[in-house]
Amino acid sequence: MRKLLLTVFALILTAAAWAEDERHSFGLQIGFAEPIYRLNSPASIEQNASNLNKTVMNGFKAGFVYDGIIIGGFGASIGINYTFAAGRSGWNDYGFLPNGAPMLLPQIEYSTKYVYNQGEIFTDWQYKFEIARQTFLILYTGPTIQYGVYKADDLFRYKADGKEAEMEKVNPSYQNQQEQYLRQLNVTWGVGAGFQYRQFFLRGGYDFGIINPYRKNTFSALDGTLYVNDDRWTRGRLDQWQIKIGMYLFQMN
Repeated sequence: MRKLLLTVFALILTAAAWAEDERHSFGLQIGFAEPIYRLNSPASIEQNASNLNKTVMNGFKAGFVYDGIIIGGFGASIGINYTFAAGRSGWNDYGFLPNGAPMLLPQIEYSTKYVYNQGEIFTDWQYKFEIARQTFLILYTGPTIQYGVYKADDLFRYKADGKEAEMEKVNPSYQNQQEQYLRQLNVTWGVGAGFQYRQFFLRGGYDFGIINPYRKNTFSALDGTLYVNDDRWTRGRLDQWQIKIGMYLFQMN
């Protein structure tokens, strides 16, 4: 992991050095983000072990970007983002107590709310095709280092008794369980495309997680006493869809 981080950092410094005598742009960007936790283990005993379960969160990102042209249309886009996202599972007629024990009560349904905040440093190697004057089509690929600033999952229950219904948050000790299960550091590799007109740009792409984000080695350790005899390895990744719009505030040749 240390070698990978040093390699990414070296790529960032190299891009900045190569672009020293070429065109520079610095600006702001905001956009939509959809982090996706993929768990390569079933969510229940009945499911097949090959299923790749996922937790999808929706949110936004904002940050700064530096764009440097190295030669011709080839260059790099380097920057930092802050991403916030949240998601919620569907309602089930079963759930888990904070200690992992199952709660099989048909008259009560349970749902989990996920919240994720992270900082990101990215380097996108790109090529800009000039399709008209000051108008470009962009293709890019490159790594991103993500650091989880705050992660939490809250369990809610919905009690239905005749015509009366009530929703409440379960024991607060269940909060921040993601802090125990998920690593703060993640590395992805993204691919995408974009469009630029003068100082305005639009970019969209998908980032593939390239490291396992789960702290626990076995699925039984991850999900509590219900899977006490299940010693399959816990594997998965943290991916992200994203689309960004932005504007370069300063452009220099």
